[in-house]
Amino acid sequence: RKPSLSVPAEHKSPLSVVSQAQEETIEMKDVFSVKLKRRRFVGQKKGGTLLGITVFKCLNKEENKLTDYAVHLNNLSEDHCHLWFRHLKEILNGFQNRPKSLKVFVNPSSHRREATRVYYDQVAPLFKLADIKTDVTVTEYEGHALSVLKECELQAFDGVVCVGGDGSVSEVAHGLLLKAQIDAGKDTDYIPTPVRAPVPLGVIPAGTTNILAYTLYGIKHAVTATLHIVMGHIQPVDVCTFSSPSKLLRFGFSAMFGFGARTLALAEKHRWMPSNQRKDFAFIKTLADLKYAMSCSKDQWHKIQGHFLNVSIMAIPCLCSMAPRGLAPNTRLNNGSMALIAVQNTSRTEFIKHLKRYASMKNQFNFPFVETYTVQEVKVQPRLKSGLDAKEDTYLNAASAEGNHPWNIDGDLMKEASEVHVRVHPQLINLYGVNTDDLESSQATCNCI
Repeated sequence: RKPSLSVPAEHKSPLSVVSQAQEETIEMKDVFSVKLKRRRFVGQKKGGTLLGITVFKCLNKEENKLTDYAVHLNNLSEDHCHLWFRHLKEILNGFQNRPKSLKVFVNPSSHRREATRVYYDQVAPLFKLADIKTDVTVTEYEGHALSVLKECELQAFDGVVCVGGDGSVSEVAHGLLLKAQIDAGKDTDYIPTPVRAPVPLGVIPAGTTNILAYTLYGIKHAVTATLHIVMGHIQPVDVCTFSSPSKLLRFGFSAMFGFGARTLALAEKHRWMPSNQRKDFAFIKTLADLKYAMSCSKDQWHKIQGHFLNVSIMAIPCLCSMAPRGLAPNTRLNNGSMALIAVQNTSRTEFIKHLKRYASMKNQFNFPFVETYTVQEVKVQPRLKSGLDAKEDTYLNAASAEGNHPWNIDGDLMKEASEVHVRVHPQLINLYGVNTDDLESSQATCNCI
């Protein structure tokens, strides 16, 4: 039988006026903290008159939102209160997957530079309430989290948390998995069968798009994300390796080559602009200079060769406010496969129609120039243009001046000159969150196009 606690409803809220015959049953699986309740004078930090105990539970609200909720149990007996307090703490300590110690990375530069405020105002108080110890690193430069993780003794923590946008989360996930390979004695230049990450990763959304957060929680809400971590909700997730013929490039969940990557590359060149303006400018400019990339995408069963405006490879559905069904709605968090979406050369008008479909509930792939596949391995082989095509392709060359082709890996820019080999590795990492199939349907819409 699941542990539960029945309390008179009159204790639920100081404002409620109900008969004592009514009761509220609290399932202990929903409780994450219990504290002794004391009356203290202003400025008094210890001692005080014992009034009872307070139970803090995780409450499900509308639209996938979670919130914390306090239930006050009044009892003036010191013995009774301490007895119940110890008993409830023993029950809470028995729950699996609930972290006691976390390594936290905060990216102060993400989106509107709000990550630090989000962490200390909304996240840290809940970790403290749940008696979770934290070791916080506020990152100072790109790659800082990766360098810290390479030297980190992960056995000292029950999980790793990232407060930031998609690029920050991608860096931490890559670092966490790379550290696992190093600790396992793997050759990090060639990893056909990587080992799993030793601890789960938590994602606190503080960026612009927040694809992983939407995919795990169905909403961009820091308190919801924090409570999933506190409650120990674990979801195994598939991860991709991106490799050149000579070495491992990185771990990631999704990638775009072509339009999605060139947009990111142009945005990175204009980092002096405010975040939203920079991304809008890059999107419109790339759309105005729409060019196809000659490439060959292939897996071991099928070969595609031609001119593609965009190639997406995604191991997760990639939900966000701009794509409520997901950028790859036909895949799942841990079904052991990737969605390969190839958009062939078409007119700008038809391509815009395809992009606008992502913001609606209609099928964005129902176009003759869009092909979708379910794959386990993909090789993307860019081909250099020649003749008139090469002269016309000045914009593409500007984005890859050194002969390197831009890739958008989880919102992070990667440039690679040669063929990129992408493999999916089932359930390689645990993330704090829930299965997207269990979430309420998102009502998010976007009119940005």
